[in-house]
Amino acid sequence: MRVLLLLAISAACLAQNDSRVPAEVKFKSGYINSVARPADFTSAMLWGIAIADTRVPGFEKAQVEIAETRLSCRVDGKDIVLNDDRGEVRGGLYRRIPWFGTDTHTPLPLTYSQDHRAVVLRVGEQPGRVWHFWASSPRMRIPPGHLEGCTVKVHAQISSGALLQVGMDYWRNSTVSYGASGNNHEAGASDWYFSSPDWQDATFTDVK
Repeated sequence: MRVLLLLAISAACLAQNDSRVPAEVKFKSGYINSVARPADFTSAMLWGIAIADTRVPGFEKAQVEIAETRLSCRVDGKDIVLNDDRGEVRGGLYRRIPWFGTDTHTPLPLTYSQDHRAVVLRVGEQPGRVWHFWASSPRMRIPPGHLEGCTVKVHAQISSGALLQVGMDYWRNSTVSYGASGNNHEAGASDWYFSSPDWQDATFTDVK
């Protein structure tokens, strides 16, 4: 048991010090929030973070293509889809140093693949920003019942010099806005996903 514990601690330390993740990133590996979702929070929204790694040659052309964003929640043992969008996201450009230092942001600049089946985040064109996106469809209410947790899937292609992390927030309800009063509760985030010639499913879940 002690050996397994030491191995787990060692793996966590390696993840936190993964040299592929830029130093300013707050969470360098995946995690699930140890603080439970407030009982009166009845909604959820997926999100993603895409950035450029300026240490990689040619980072100016780095991009993340997103074909699908999907959020499902398991209620009473059944997986219920809340958001399932194709080729569309919403979001903004946020301060990168310090990491999300303010909520002030500008609209997310979007381009599209030739067949319009994927939205393209050209992160290399503004490497000093965090490209923060969420589902294009409205935030939905979680159906009543016993909630076991939710799962995010983002189908994406990540080019050289780009990185992607996904996660989700629980919200007080489906219409409340972001604010200092604690209207949202971060459920957690995935590990970072790195460049590949193939399409990938970036996923996060807090389903136990």
